[in-house]
Amino acid sequence: METPVYPFDVQACPSPAYVVDDALLRKNLVLLKQVQEASGARILLALKGFAMWDTFAMAREYLVGTTASGQDEARLGAETFGGEVHCYSPAFTEEEMEVVLRYADHISFNSPTQWRRFRDTVAAAPRRISCGMRVNPEHSTGAVPLYDPCAPGSRLGTRAADLLPADLQGLEGLHFHTLCEQNSDALEETLAAFEAKFGQYLASLAWVNFGGGHHITREDYDVERLVRVIRDFKARHPHLTVYLEPGEAIALNTGYLVCSVLDIVENDGPIAILDTSATAHMPDVLEMPYRPQIIGAGESGEKAHTYRLGGLTCLAGDVIGDYSFDAPLAIGDRLVFTDMAHYTMVKTTTFNGMRLPSICRIDETSREIRTVKTFGYEDYKQRLS
Repeated sequence: METPVYPFDVQACPSPAYVVDDALLRKNLVLLKQVQEASGARILLALKGFAMWDTFAMAREYLVGTTASGQDEARLGAETFGGEVHCYSPAFTEEEMEVVLRYADHISFNSPTQWRRFRDTVAAAPRRISCGMRVNPEHSTGAVPLYDPCAPGSRLGTRAADLLPADLQGLEGLHFHTLCEQNSDALEETLAAFEAKFGQYLASLAWVNFGGGHHITREDYDVERLVRVIRDFKARHPHLTVYLEPGEAIALNTGYLVCSVLDIVENDGPIAILDTSATAHMPDVLEMPYRPQIIGAGESGEKAHTYRLGGLTCLAGDVIGDYSFDAPLAIGDRLVFTDMAHYTMVKTTTFNGMRLPSICRIDETSREIRTVKTFGYEDYKQRLS
């Protein structure tokens, strides 16, 4: 295969490996800080989307803290990032709440039942914690039902019809999260629905969390509209602090997955078997689903040589897709998938005993690649007994 032009030395890292480019990460963080300054909102890093804590020394220069989905993410945020630690879960156990109370500054509860269950526990904690309620504006703007928290029958957030003023006693905030990879027009729509259904409660609160799903660092994202929407909301409610908690926007288009061709087999066309896996290493390819881009590759039939790219597991559907190349692939060739920082490392599995990809960083100035972490047998074994 003719070697495409890569933005880094693909032979200088292990295979497979996630490779995060520090220069691209900082570019995103700079933009997010500009949004904070222009809008007055406070932006948190959602660890469910990107939790490569080796980069947090950089990220904390720009963002105010992290948001967690439970006890371990809350602890990771507190210990490796610092700043504010926010936490939300559809439901907490008593044991988990004991841990969360050690690390979280803000806790959003999913229902009045959960708040009543833990209200006294929070009040007795040695640290002051600001609590809120996640609500469901019942306004869907996304295209993928799997990622729609406002779909009928959703378990995420409390609907206005199920909320009484007494349920908010002692709470300081409301939290809604409805977006997924969307632009600021979707936020503007959702915010109007949120204020229509829950605006009566805002005068007595201290903060509102607009959740995640804001694709702020995407090239076509309307940042000016986002800033205007937030500023207008704050003008209507000047006493409220506004939070955003994107995970994907922090690491969008900052990372790669480097992999190698292990074999090429034939079955109604050539199939390249890679040392990576859709189901184990890039599960959103199957869950979303979507087709990741490869540097130097095209759509099926676009270039001279088309291959189906398959993973290394026994799952018959462990197929990444059909791609074409200018020259034939050969065993040992390296392929580079783009935009592989968010929702990759945090979702990997060791299905079939597959080793997790190594984790690497590209230095901003020298462009040298540093391997942050490699995984071996013990990482697989310790999960299972």
